Amino acid sequence: MTDPALDAGTTRERAVASLVTARDRTTLLTSCVDGPDLTAQHSPLMSPLVWDLAHIGNQEEQWLLRAVAGQEALRPEIDSIYDAFEHPRAERPRLPLLPPEEARRYAAEVRARALDVLDRAAFTGTRLTEAGFAFGMIAQHEQQHDETMLITHQLRRGPQALTAPDPEPVPLFTGPSEVLVPGGPFTMGTSTEPWALDNERPAHRREVAAFRIDTTPVTNGAYQAFIEDGGYDDPRWWTAEGWAHVRRAGLTAPLFWQRDGRQWLRRRFGVTEVVPPDEPVLHVCWYEADAYARWAGRRLPTEAEWEKAARHDPAGDRSTRYPWGDAEPGPEHANLGQRHLRPAPAGSYPAGASPLGVRQLIGDVWEWTADDFLPYPGFRAFPYREYSEVFFGPEYKVLRGGSFAVDPVACRGTFRNWDLPVRRQIFSGFRTARSVEGA
Repeated sequence: MTDPALDAGTTRERAVASLVTARDRTTLLTSCVDGPDLTAQHSPLMSPLVWDLAHIGNQEEQWLLRAVAGQEALRPEIDSIYDAFEHPRAERPRLPLLPPEEARRYAAEVRARALDVLDRAAFTGTRLTEAGFAFGMIAQHEQQHDETMLITHQLRRGPQALTAPDPEPVPLFTGPSEVLVPGGPFTMGTSTEPWALDNERPAHRREVAAFRIDTTPVTNGAYQAFIEDGGYDDPRWWTAEGWAHVRRAGLTAPLFWQRDGRQWLRRRFGVTEVVPPDEPVLHVCWYEADAYARWAGRRLPTEAEWEKAARHDPAGDRSTRYPWGDAEPGPEHANLGQRHLRPAPAGSYPAGASPLGVRQLIGDVWEWTADDFLPYPGFRAFPYREYSEVFFGPEYKVLRGGSFAVDPVACRGTFRNWDLPVRRQIFSGFRTARSVEGA
């Protein structure tokens, strides 16, 4: 029998480490540029960086200090200012935002009190506190906003502000281009992952017919072939909505790409460079991913197919937490946590492959799937409807797997992301699949 004191100690250590890691990253992202860059809106799609900073503190105050600890509000007058559902991103620069130094002091005070609450937490009694869920939720929330702030840095014009080492070079991948995933049922979602969010729950059996899926995400080189073959000029490859969007938005290539003579260049965090052909393609919307798949005679995988490829271990007929098993992600498994500021070359991280040999399912690029964002059977919103439930429906498409900008605390085999099919500023790519005849 497990000692409850040991469980509490392990949970506390994990929660502290997750919160500290998130705050270190927040500090980096908000200290590498000066005040004007913090208060400016670098794109109408994104908030000013200073809004994200104070919003992180406000969410932490509301959930850890007020909801968990029952403390009185520190700054109740700012709740509405930092309510993401009350104020769309385009409106946020016009709000009476806390200046950068005041936002930092507020977030720091909240964090100091939250760590004191965590030091005395028992992790029992309510669903919010059980297994440290509220602390894990807040760590994930901060890391999600850190990824959002990194997107803002990519959109920001001006000199380079962030640096990181490149991924280790690897030989050109020469393995099989696709992997067969046998048909049959598997367990999708989770009912046991302690920090899983509501849209990942509950675990349920799902029948999936046999299919083949790309061994690696689609690369820049492969996507360039689509461009050179006139992919953006041929309505055969696009849905009606996608073709209308291409015409309306004037799309000709992934976001941040530009042609220079016979080669393609891209802008990446303030640096212009030649597009590397062996990296997974990045900054494409769902419509572009779907059109490429059609052009290639394939399709996007369904969300269930993606998760089966990522989690199903046929040897034990069980679903694992990650493609490589149940162990927490390490640097040998995946490109996560802003350790690098780019995807790793296709075929990297063989230690992170699934039992069937599918690579880079976690990290590098978010992968568009074919499906709308919908609830699982038996879904229950927790702890608030606005995290998932209000987004369910045909307007949003599901992305899976995480990107190089995702921290491990907010990335696992069951984690679900979603966005509008026109979005390209996110760190999104894709892989393709095809059905098996007669399956």
